[in-house]
Amino acid sequence: MALENCFQLSTVCTTRTAALQCYHPFSSKERLNFPTCNALKKSLLTSATCSSSSSSYPHSISVKPRKPSIVCKAREAVNEVQVVTDSNWNNLVIASENPVLVEFWAPWCGPCRMIAPVIEELAKEYAGKIVCLKLNTDDCPNIATQYGIRSIPTVLFFKNGEKKESVIGAVPKSTLSATVEKYVEV
Repeated sequence: MALENCFQLSTVCTTRTAALQCYHPFSSKERLNFPTCNALKKSLLTSATCSSSSSSYPHSISVKPRKPSIVCKAREAVNEVQVVTDSNWNNLVIASENPVLVEFWAPWCGPCRMIAPVIEELAKEYAGKIVCLKLNTDDCPNIATQYGIRSIPTVLFFKNGEKKESVIGAVPKSTLSATVEKYVEV
């Protein structure tokens, strides 16, 4: 789902071979090659030779590596739950352009461990539409106090930097999905 809307045309490909280059924030650079002529057998990583039977082209064309024609801009579409702390709260929650789901939890909390996979599923399903974060209340008690967190797990929903709604306890996925749908723009 994250990759459905992440491709952006950056240049017009004028050669007979197009390259797709995707950058992911958690992995190294990857390059995929899409040949557009019949006899292409070498990779674009260094150069490629393409034979053509057409009389309008020379018998071999050398293609040097070029700037990619399509670049994946999926950095904002993170599909996993990130950790938020006192130091990055303002950047990740308050300044976020997307709606934000924040799970307040603690490592010793059994219901928190029960709801964690549900939050991870929501992060994958709504990647690019919402940001899913988790805050350890033992490590960051100031933020929990600021928002009146008295029991965990508590899930807060933010939009445009404002707290919109809270869900307390280990609730079913359907409850959280319904709440997310209220804040996701179609």
